[in-house]
Amino acid sequence: MSEGRTVHCVKLDKELPGLEKPPFAGEIGQLIYEKVSKQAWSMWKDDLQIKVLNEYRLNLADKNDYQVLVDQMMAFLNLKEGSVREVENAERGRSGSDQ
Repeated sequence: MSEGRTVHCVKLDKELPGLEKPPFAGEIGQLIYEKVSKQAWSMWKDDLQIKVLNEYRLNLADKNDYQVLVDQMMAFLNLKEGSVREVENAERGRSGSDQ
């Protein structure tokens, strides 16, 4: 049996082990499978995704919030243009209107 497939990871810009299967069904899952390494996917899934969900209090039952999460995932993985939202900003929530 082979060592598994490799991909040229668009996030980390190098050849790395790829995912064993698409992380979810559909076009986006297939795109991630083809272009994102296990390492980069883990960086999103095990770390930044949780931070984005918590920091912005996203409700995945709300289709707009879900789309925000998908957009952030795509930007983080370098699968689309855009900036990833800032997380862990100690100054957020400390404006005069919050006090």
